[in-house]
Amino acid sequence: MTFIILLLGLGVGVLVGLLGIGGGVVLVPAMVYFLHLDQHLAQGTSLFILLPPIGLGALREYWKQGQVDWHAGILCALGMLFGAYAGSLIALPIPSRNLQGLFGCFLLLAGFLLWRKTQIDTSAPGSGQENVRA
Repeated sequence: MTFIILLLGLGVGVLVGLLGIGGGVVLVPAMVYFLHLDQHLAQGTSLFILLPPIGLGALREYWKQGQVDWHAGILCALGMLFGAYAGSLIALPIPSRNLQGLFGCFLLLAGFLLWRKTQIDTSAPGSGQENVRA
């Protein structure tokens, strides 16, 4: 079990650095399915995991390349601090089954919106893809 947990952390770390995704998008479903944790326990554990190291290594590399907007980052982090607290107050009373469904719907919506954006971007004038259909 320890090896699986270490492997899970490594895989999520690579995705965080590679795609800039929030590790919880991968961690929460993985902990529910691979570690058989309850949805609430997976979400709480994900918050614990991500709080200290949330991309510090990746942030350093992006910062060295001049790819960090500190003003936007600090303001958004403040919003997340208060928003996450409010979200936890809402999530904890929700039954785990319903919370899993809500999480899944969020992932589907996010995936659809990202997919849709690629369809719009490839057909936009000047994209070099005007005559290409997916």
